[in-house]
Amino acid sequence: MSNNIDLKKGLNIPVKGCAELTVSKAVVPGIAAICPSDFKGLSARLLVREGDQVLAGSPVLADKKNPEILVTSPVSGTVKEIVRGDKRKLLAVLIEAGSEQEYVDFGIKRAEDLKADEVRSALLQSGLWMALVQRPYGIVADPAVKPKAIFVSAFNTAPLAADVDFVLADQFAAVQAGVNALAKLTDGGVHVSLESSKYSSSPLHKLENAVLHTFSGKHPAGNVGVQISHISPIRKEETVWTISPVLLAAVGKLFTKGRLDLTRKVAVTGPAAASPAYIETIPGAPVKAAEALIGSTEGVRIVSGDILSGKCVGAEGYLGFFDNQITVLREGTEKELLGWARPFRFNQFSSTMSYFSWLLPKKQYDMDTNLHGGPRAFIMPEDYYQKVLPMDIYPLYLTKACLAGDIDKMEKFGIYEVLPEDLALCEYIDPSKNNIQDIVANGIDLMLKEMA
Repeated sequence: MSNNIDLKKGLNIPVKGCAELTVSKAVVPGIAAICPSDFKGLSARLLVREGDQVLAGSPVLADKKNPEILVTSPVSGTVKEIVRGDKRKLLAVLIEAGSEQEYVDFGIKRAEDLKADEVRSALLQSGLWMALVQRPYGIVADPAVKPKAIFVSAFNTAPLAADVDFVLADQFAAVQAGVNALAKLTDGGVHVSLESSKYSSSPLHKLENAVLHTFSGKHPAGNVGVQISHISPIRKEETVWTISPVLLAAVGKLFTKGRLDLTRKVAVTGPAAASPAYIETIPGAPVKAAEALIGSTEGVRIVSGDILSGKCVGAEGYLGFFDNQITVLREGTEKELLGWARPFRFNQFSSTMSYFSWLLPKKQYDMDTNLHGGPRAFIMPEDYYQKVLPMDIYPLYLTKACLAGDIDKMEKFGIYEVLPEDLALCEYIDPSKNNIQDIVANGIDLMLKEMA
């Protein structure tokens, strides 16, 4: 076991609705959606028309700037609809799945016997290159760049997050093949971080050809950005890549099966979910596919991802490419009279012990989307946010620099090291109710525009 990195800062949010470790059913979606917005930095060019026949692994989109970067279909079938928004912006490509699934044959290969260019070519042709996220900025990885290292977080501490060991219980061989393949693309190795308390029980601790790390602590200990900051912080003009363990397994299956297989276990969670459990499906599947577990969609908010950094997709939405969690919350529309002056609220969680609910440390709460207030100017001292962010940056000053559009200060205060998800807890505890993640995302967009 490697040296453990114990993080003292953070916060676990005790919300109800954790998924039972059982697969309720396997869902073969009738429609699969490919949404360009899932891939930051992709300038999408459409390669298909309505009515075209595609196989699982057939190209659907290409990057205008780098045509060898492809987005491929997760299913075989017919292109049913191309959805556009304002100014004909491409929003989604909807593919109607056929009764029998057919796959593009990419050929079975031993990843450890391949050269870096062969691995890169296989990932680009299959569309699995999109699984690699480049930091800084969280954009689609540049095939022309050799990263300092590649990082994988093999556990997730976000509220109600899917259990990675359960999700990958039968996919160790695929994960190992994925590690062997990606190790060809960097000289710095593939770094896999495990939860220290589950190290010996996790099959991933037996991975070879990887650099293993262990972490302990509260959320966001499972965020790959936090782990990178403690293993090898990102400096100016340095590049690292990250990949989720679920997509790492998909990379492995590309070489062991010779086809694009994006099947994954997805946790349906949340206090408003009728029956929290797992389903087996693919990214782009309609949320409706899990309606038996979600229950009534009236008066609820359905999120693809976790409650802190997920995307609200609604009952008509689709599972995001990088997500293996659906969260269901009640819409908090009730107004509370003098709520701040009522400390005896045992059904209300407070990160600052403002209510006496802190006397019930094991209680889980039926949380909703109510903000209990509106946005106003930042009023808290810097260390207020630092207590939930175990990174060597100044979140308040970074956020203010993003608001001001000051590139020099954004660089100074850590814009290269973070993505919006890393500051999600700062947003959660913020008494000023500012959308800190959106502010940081806008700062990153400015950096991409000015520094490209």
